[in-house]
Amino acid sequence: MEENKNKKIIERPPIVVVMGHIDHGKSTLLDYIRKTNVVEHEAGSITQHISAYEVIHPSTDSGQEKKITFLDTPGHEAFSKMRERGAKVADIAILVVSAEDGVKPQTIEAWKTIVESQIPCLVAINKIDKPNANIEKTKIELAENEIYLENYGGKIPFAEISAKAGTGVDNLLSLILILAEMENFQANQSENASGYVVEVNLDPKRGIEATLIIKNGTLKKGMCVLVEEAFCAVRIMENFLGKPVDTATFSSPIRLIGFNKMPSIGAEFKSFQKKCDAEETIKNYKNQDFSKKVSQNEGTNKKIIPVIIKTDVSGSLEAIEKEIGKIISENAEFKIIQKGTGPISESDIKAVGSSKDTIVIGFNVKADRNAIDLAEKQNITISFFDIIYKMSEWLAEEMEKRRPRVETTEVTGRAKILKAFSRTKEKQIIGGKVIEGNITLDGIVKIIRRDFEIGRGKIVNLEKGKTKTSKVEEGTEFGMMLESKIEVAGGDIIESFTISQK
Repeated sequence: MEENKNKKIIERPPIVVVMGHIDHGKSTLLDYIRKTNVVEHEAGSITQHISAYEVIHPSTDSGQEKKITFLDTPGHEAFSKMRERGAKVADIAILVVSAEDGVKPQTIEAWKTIVESQIPCLVAINKIDKPNANIEKTKIELAENEIYLENYGGKIPFAEISAKAGTGVDNLLSLILILAEMENFQANQSENASGYVVEVNLDPKRGIEATLIIKNGTLKKGMCVLVEEAFCAVRIMENFLGKPVDTATFSSPIRLIGFNKMPSIGAEFKSFQKKCDAEETIKNYKNQDFSKKVSQNEGTNKKIIPVIIKTDVSGSLEAIEKEIGKIISENAEFKIIQKGTGPISESDIKAVGSSKDTIVIGFNVKADRNAIDLAEKQNITISFFDIIYKMSEWLAEEMEKRRPRVETTEVTGRAKILKAFSRTKEKQIIGGKVIEGNITLDGIVKIIRRDFEIGRGKIVNLEKGKTKTSKVEEGTEFGMMLESKIEVAGGDIIESFTISQK
């Protein structure tokens, strides 16, 4: 069994990110590579540009054509977010340096990012065809900043290129493949696909879509993809050219359409053969997430209400601390940030700073005139008590007032859209039938397509039998004008709902 499993582990194409100073030619290099090396030379047919693409290039040793995936993320947002999460979407980094300008502050920042990410890299010395290019000076500047190239005190491979003219770009691609062979990137084709999210956007017609990079395994139509709590049934899957595909495997960039909520850029995705397995994973994720928040205590799942206490004697202080500890809520908590005996002073109020949420309590004490004046200026209320249980009751009321409210949504009606008619700007005439509950004028509705919410809208006009009405009941057909950025289509479901706070 072990032997069969190992046979499925094969070489994986490298995923490459290009970094460097803003004007040193990153975009020009990526554009040249895409136009001249894209699979089947179909670069011109890319209608919807996404942030990753595949190229092919012959291996120097075997002459066999091999794939390389390039990440083309403006500002490398995904790359930096993945670094924050400890993820490694890219296998290799290219540091682009201009032979005209040499090393710039952004070059150093990019280099630090590469070092922190602990991925192999190579340097592309660009703009070698420019009149002011000085390749030797650039290499020396790199060495001065502890970026040591081969034959210049180090082992970092480099290529001298002109991204605009294409000079040396083939050599650069060959170096990438050599470095990939040395690193021996591998993956298992028989496993369920996993990888990272590199781009997310909301298409008005198609809903939430995300660009993913597969790092291991295979993804097929009919499977389910999960990114934390964001779920997608794999029905519409496209390659980087925007063409529909039924299967995709490691190092490939793909676009998936139909997520039920926005996935996080830089988050890891996993795939499942069965929907029930994905749903079980969501439950476990929520439980783990809740436990994590509870353990972190401050500022996560509970609102922290700061309290300053001044009492007449230390015995009162201890008793009040115990009483405050008894006042509990699921989503709020008192935290004593300062305590002591004696009158409330100006320094006690200064300790509050700009926090208007802080409660200042005096028990059997008064406040200095300076403290009162400062509290009035900063709109901070000082509350005085001489009976502990009254103070406890007041604090319990304050916690109830200040705690975060939990919103609950209740569906009041559902309707199926039978036909979509004219649309002007963000207003659309549609016809439908109520299949559950009631639909009311001026109501906010969710727009559901293929079991997922794709947007919301407001009912600005409602008609029943060509007569204006304020409500349409279950089983009744209607016409309505819906105000929404989303274009509604026949077969969509709209849900009216109410929101209450608890």
